[in-house]
Amino acid sequence: MLRLSAGGTSVREIAVVLGIARSTVQDNLDRAKAAGLSWPLPGELTDDALEHRLFTRAGVKQGQRRRHVSIPDQYSPEGGAV
Repeated sequence: MLRLSAGGTSVREIAVVLGIARSTVQDNLDRAKAAGLSWPLPGELTDDALEHRLFTRAGVKQGQRRRHVSIPDQYSPEGGAV
């Protein structure tokens, strides 16, 4: 995706070639830009490091939810009658 974009391919064309939504392409290109990544990627950048730079949200610990959602008793398996 970064290679195609750096070569001048439009977001729409990248989406068609990869078979994904245009918005997904744009989101990933925006993530790469925010992470300071461009093509070519550094040779020492591992897949894990790349994923971490692109998808880790600042201020949210990995594996943690941003907010707790309560389920009313009437919908819980142990709760009231359904």
